[in-house]
Amino acid sequence: MERLWAPWRLAFIEGGEKPEGCIFCLFPKEGRDRERLILARSRHSFVILNKYPYNNGHLMVVPLRHAADPCDLPEEEFVDLQDTLRKSIGVVREVYGPDALNVGMNLGRAAGAGIADHLHWHVVPRWAGDVNFMPVLAETRVIPEHLDATWARMRPAFDRAFGS
Repeated sequence: MERLWAPWRLAFIEGGEKPEGCIFCLFPKEGRDRERLILARSRHSFVILNKYPYNNGHLMVVPLRHAADPCDLPEEEFVDLQDTLRKSIGVVREVYGPDALNVGMNLGRAAGAGIADHLHWHVVPRWAGDVNFMPVLAETRVIPEHLDATWARMRPAFDRAFGS
């Protein structure tokens, strides 16, 4: 019998402790990028791994400004967010070599946003056949790479992309 190991999912499943306030506002201010899974920063945005990924390399591109809608961002911040998104797509392609990508933003809770008050882009690498029977039968996704390994694998490419 094979075992599936995804220990970070337990907190999600059990609804573990959540920080007070918006994590997208709090985490960049803490200066604990490795612990908080922050991969890169630009002037007005940052890139963070999704703690509950759909696939290896699933990340989010987030503005520093607390805004629920892209229309609420000043032009300079919106352009920075889009540039950060573009660089992030390039890094995911470089590091993981996916067959395709899902890139999307859920605006509002009814659209599926888990953190509806702070907009963010999702970048999800996809491979032909990456959806198997587990999500259908067991409501479980198999993510073979630990988040720490994903961070370590992606960070050098982000450093190059952002000139860090």
